[in-house]
Amino acid sequence: MSFSLVQHSWPALAIAVAAALVLALVVAGVVTLVVRAVGRRRRWQGDPMRHVRWPFRMALVVALVAAALELTWPGDAASARLRDHAVLIVAIVVGAWLLGAILGFVIGLAMGRYRIDVPDNRIARRVRTQLAVVRRLIYVILFVIAIGAVLLTFPGVQAVGTSVLASAGVISVVAGLAAQSTLSNLFAGMQLAFSGAIRVDDVVVVEQQWGRIEEITLSYVVVHIWDDRRLVLPCTYFTQNPFENWTRTSSELLGAVEFDLDWRVPTGRMREELDRILDNASLWDGRTKVLQVTDAIGGYVHVRVLVTARDAAALFDLRALVRERLIEWLQREAPEALPTHRVEIDAETRPAARRPAEDEEEPEGVFSGSDAAEHRAHTFTNTLPVVRPDAAQRGGE
Repeated sequence: MSFSLVQHSWPALAIAVAAALVLALVVAGVVTLVVRAVGRRRRWQGDPMRHVRWPFRMALVVALVAAALELTWPGDAASARLRDHAVLIVAIVVGAWLLGAILGFVIGLAMGRYRIDVPDNRIARRVRTQLAVVRRLIYVILFVIAIGAVLLTFPGVQAVGTSVLASAGVISVVAGLAAQSTLSNLFAGMQLAFSGAIRVDDVVVVEQQWGRIEEITLSYVVVHIWDDRRLVLPCTYFTQNPFENWTRTSSELLGAVEFDLDWRVPTGRMREELDRILDNASLWDGRTKVLQVTDAIGGYVHVRVLVTARDAAALFDLRALVRERLIEWLQREAPEALPTHRVEIDAETRPAARRPAEDEEEPEGVFSGSDAAEHRAHTFTNTLPVVRPDAAQRGGE
């Protein structure tokens, strides 16, 4: 009898809970050491267990503490029911957390097999994008299931469950109308992941901005712009608007460098200089090098240089390098090819400016103030003539 009282007392409960916590830490430490040893043998990239570590520890704690409470609980039957209900809710939440972490760990291992830091990574980027979207979808499904399971543990929710299921059609229609934007983004995100229109690390041009796809979720896409800004767009943007994908089928690209030069440009020598530049450039992938005169109107010769590189970043640097080196060569070796504005003046047909002879008087202005000018002003304007004082004196005399 005394043993039974000691076993179901509050001090015994505290000792049992403390022992359960210590045992959980010991078991978690042993499992961590074993997993690390296996990880070193299999050469896992990074620390894929970091997302599973805390859910696993919490699951151990919940399981051992629940056993301790069951063995040493000193309360009555009503408190025991509340205890069991609380333990059940915590177990559902922690179990969903642990299951999601385990599935995320498995998907992370699968993603680690596909490297994107290699030149030809199109398949790897597609698989990683699909796995990332699937992982997020699993998290959403587990969250919904866990919330539903927790609600079903309450007797009131169980009582109305039948009526809720009976009106599921109406509720689904109302929910679909209310969450139309969210659902459209959700389905658009899944469509992007499995259609291959865009993938993680794709080079795209959206909203007149050049960047890389950094993240694809079930509701939005993050584009890492070249100047380290982030452009966040809804998934529906990529299903409803046109955009440029520079790495849709391959990361290799072709770019142009264009010049407007004088007609005296030595294209043969310029082509030889282009060969020397590309032969010493590690950015060039060796596929294409072309120098062509594509136009010759408006007083200029339009020269276009085509080069190729392994990806968009290398192509940008290669175009800048070719442009800079060819400009330096033109300034040094062919200055006559630099753009020139020409103005021709024919001295024979140009009209000579007339200069007055030495004995010729300078022409008088229309309203210069002389007597003749005043007469002309009166003729043009019909105004009264201006009588000068000296003219009045002469008239009086």
